[in-house]
Amino acid sequence: MLGKLILRSFLKIPMLRRTLLRTFLAGMAFFLTCLSAVPAAYALGGTLPALNQPAPEFRLPTHIGNGTISLSDYRGKWVVAYFYPKDFTPGCTLEAQRFQQDLPKYLSRNTQILGISADSIDAHAEFCESEGLRFPLLADTDGSVSKAYGSWMGIVSARHTFIIDPNGILRQIFTGVRPVIHSTEVLAKLEELQG
Repeated sequence: MLGKLILRSFLKIPMLRRTLLRTFLAGMAFFLTCLSAVPAAYALGGTLPALNQPAPEFRLPTHIGNGTISLSDYRGKWVVAYFYPKDFTPGCTLEAQRFQQDLPKYLSRNTQILGISADSIDAHAEFCESEGLRFPLLADTDGSVSKAYGSWMGIVSARHTFIIDPNGILRQIFTGVRPVIHSTEVLAKLEELQG
């Protein structure tokens, strides 16, 4: 009885509820990241698209520009499309911060970064403002694009990254991503692919 009373009082405090929710979501994101370290042909999110073939086309809402972005908007540029579980979770925040930190290096290599998750446009706008992100985040709220890229976990996107060349051809797939070093790995592969 006393335990229920304490728990009810504890859950009524908004800050503690947010902390509990963020901790739970961070744990789930970590768990999903650990599970995504499987062979590249089939990852935990489903069947991955084939390398050296056209990348699946997409058009998704975003919080910037005219409100939508499609892969074809970036023909003539390299694209790093990274899928991630949830805005404001520790791993996703760290991954986004690293991409932002390295953004000048990507831009100097004619490369556009696109972050994709099931979060809403409003959540993406708040996340970008909070973290100072200067690249688009796309709202795949129904998971259709994540599914096309073998990155859908039922309610969130798996942590996968795809390098797409200026002709729209998929050149590299990363699964089992480690957020702390991932941007460095992507840059190294991009340099290798660009020759």
